[in-house]
Amino acid sequence: MPSHDWHILSDETQLTLSRAALVLAVQTVAGQAEMLALEMENGALADRGGPDALRLFAAVLRVSQDSGMEVRGNA
Repeated sequence: MPSHDWHILSDETQLTLSRAALVLAVQTVAGQAEMLALEMENGALADRGGPDALRLFAAVLRVSQDSGMEVRGNA
């Protein structure tokens, strides 16, 4: 969508699309962290304590998504 098209959308639609994009981004990053943790555990990547840290990072992202996506203020 060209940027000039974004501005013709209502504020509510912009918020809905932005929220959906954030949810997808969190899911993507958390999934990649989990995948890296598995790769380390399986020996494909050097393990320097990373799997536990990556799983913690993924959990923090998911918890933040569940509790921090409320609408605050106006667009």
